[in-house]
Amino acid sequence: MSEKLAIVLAAGKGTRMKSELPKVLVEVCGRPMIEYVLEALSEAEVDRVLVVVGYQAERVRGVLADRPQVTFVDQTEQLGTGHAVMVCREHLERHSGPVLVVTGDSPLLQPSSVATLFEEYERQQPACILGTAEREDPAGLGRIVRDPEGQFLAIVEEKDATPAQRAIREVNMSTYVFRAGDLTHALGQLRAENAQSEYYITDCPGILRDEGKTVLALPVLKPCEALSINTSEDLQAVEQAMRELRAG
Repeated sequence: MSEKLAIVLAAGKGTRMKSELPKVLVEVCGRPMIEYVLEALSEAEVDRVLVVVGYQAERVRGVLADRPQVTFVDQTEQLGTGHAVMVCREHLERHSGPVLVVTGDSPLLQPSSVATLFEEYERQQPACILGTAEREDPAGLGRIVRDPEGQFLAIVEEKDATPAQRAIREVNMSTYVFRAGDLTHALGQLRAENAQSEYYITDCPGILRDEGKTVLALPVLKPCEALSINTSEDLQAVEQAMRELRAG
């Protein structure tokens, strides 16, 4: 398999966490949440990791300074998830293999899920694979819409979804594997034509699909990985899930 590169989005501020820390440094079971993400990538044998830093960047660099496989990339302005990947373009242009994009605030990311996504990429060679999950309560998350044949059609954000689409339980978990060249191409097509004037990585799979390229949505993420952390209540739920996983 060609070299596996991962981009970890870690530039945000934990505003809703009521913390002055960068969100990825908020502790889960006594450790900064991003450390669990990096360990999952290491166990899945990812070769190189780009960590995109922004808010309190030096603090994040300090915590992760002893990880030789990590290269830090600065996002001096936070202009959305797509922009966070754009700042990695120099590295992407030198890379020809698969690129995993994940968020640094997903401490329940499982090495087995990452490995499965890379294996499917190697087997099918698509432009993009989305790792999705089935969630009992999909509220607030982008829904995975499929065509009548079951193929990926679009990610529809909840605010834009029809009642039928809101009933969909398969959700986008911001976990992607792209072919490097296709990712660079799609980033160049992104437009900040939305209320926040931001660039969203969620638009990239649709851009590639609309150009006739193969985009797959695979529901391989485990239920625990569908837990996200945006509030202190979410943090408690993730800590409970982590304790249950450790207990076996």
